[in-house]
Amino acid sequence: MMADDNRIVFIIDDDAAVRAAIQDLLEATGLRSESFGTAEEFLRCKRPDGPSCLVLDVKLPGVNGLDFQRRLVDAGLRIPIIFITGHGDIPMTVKAMKSGAVEFLTKPFQERDLLDAVRQALDRDRATREEQANRAELRQRYEALTAREREVMSMVVSGMLNKQIAAELGTSEVTVKIQRGRAMKKMKAGSVAELVKMAGLLDVPSAEK
Repeated sequence: MMADDNRIVFIIDDDAAVRAAIQDLLEATGLRSESFGTAEEFLRCKRPDGPSCLVLDVKLPGVNGLDFQRRLVDAGLRIPIIFITGHGDIPMTVKAMKSGAVEFLTKPFQERDLLDAVRQALDRDRATREEQANRAELRQRYEALTAREREVMSMVVSGMLNKQIAAELGTSEVTVKIQRGRAMKKMKAGSVAELVKMAGLLDVPSAEK
């Protein structure tokens, strides 16, 4: 696992020795980490903007780890979680994984298992962040279109030809061609197929033929 200044692992465990051991392990692989004794401490901290994951003990003072997982989801904080516990069972594991956990490790666990889970979680979070950034950029491009360009785009991605669009809008094919070209340029789409893909990511409705 290579070092990456933007990545960080958060650890929540009420056992100081466990927190220290995990931090030492992560530091040896070049990963930054922050540890907390309670879920409330984690929520109060200012988290840096970058790929991250959470190593979370199931049994915590004040709140159950599984309940905290649900609380984070409800709050819109979708950080990949690796559960660790000394009291795990199959129903608990199933519940955690169904709620999106990356891994569920029973203490004492192998160091390699934790590191593999951390790498997977950080990769997942990076991919999610990149997807969100790409979607936000696409949204900005789409919002830069005029109302007519959006209308033409909707018809183009539905498979309509220029002459069909012109007939539908009561305009000329030349005008439609210009508006279609402007829409594709503003969206930075190199082809209709690419424009269709962008429309799908933005949930742009296709016009009815």
